Amino acid sequence: MATTEPTTGSTVLPGVPPFTVDDLLKFPDDGNRYELFNGSLLVSPAPTPLHQRVTGRICTILEAAAPLELELLQAVNLRVSDVDLWIPDVVVVPAAATESVGLMFSSCDIRLAVEVVSPSSRAQDRSLKAGAYAAAGIPVYWRVEMDEGPTVYVYELDGKTYGPPSAHKAGAVADLHKPFPVSFDPADLMTRRG
Repeated sequence: MATTEPTTGSTVLPGVPPFTVDDLLKFPDDGNRYELFNGSLLVSPAPTPLHQRVTGRICTILEAAAPLELELLQAVNLRVSDVDLWIPDVVVVPAAATESVGLMFSSCDIRLAVEVVSPSSRAQDRSLKAGAYAAAGIPVYWRVEMDEGPTVYVYELDGKTYGPPSAHKAGAVADLHKPFPVSFDPADLMTRRG
C-alpha cells in the first residue's frame, strides 16, 4: 500500500549560492539527490520503486550486451566543472575507469548516460540534461519516458549538440548501436518479472 509521508522538518545546507562541487560534498546525506547546474542547486527525492525497476531493467539489458571492456553503473557522480555535477540514473563507462575513479567520473569517461523521467525531474531530464550532456561531450543520451508506454528517446552527439532524438516505443524492438549493439522492446523495462 502506498503512503504519503508528511515532511515536518527542513534541511539546512552549508555554503552560499552559487554552489560549487566542493560545497555539495559537505551536504548532509538526507536521502535527496543533489545536482548542480552552473552553481544552481537541483534537488530530487529518492527514486520511486517503478523508477528503480526501470533502471534495474536497463542495467540488466545493457549488461547482457556490453563488451567486457565496458561496464554499467547506477547513480554515479559526474563532475563536469567546479559548478556542474550530475547524477545520471545509469551510465556506461570503461571498466578500467571504474577501478581508477574515486568519487567522481569526468565526462570523458561516460559513453552513455541514461535518465528515467520522473515527475520531479521532467524539466531537467527533457531539456536541461540533454543540453548539458551534449555540451559535456557525452556521445549518447537515453531519456526514458515511463508515461509513454515507455518510450526511449535516443540522442546522439552531432558535433557539439545532439541531433533530434529517435523515439523507440513500447511494442517494437529497438535496435540500437551506440555505445554497443543492443536490442530490446522498451515495454520490457516496466513489466513485472514472472
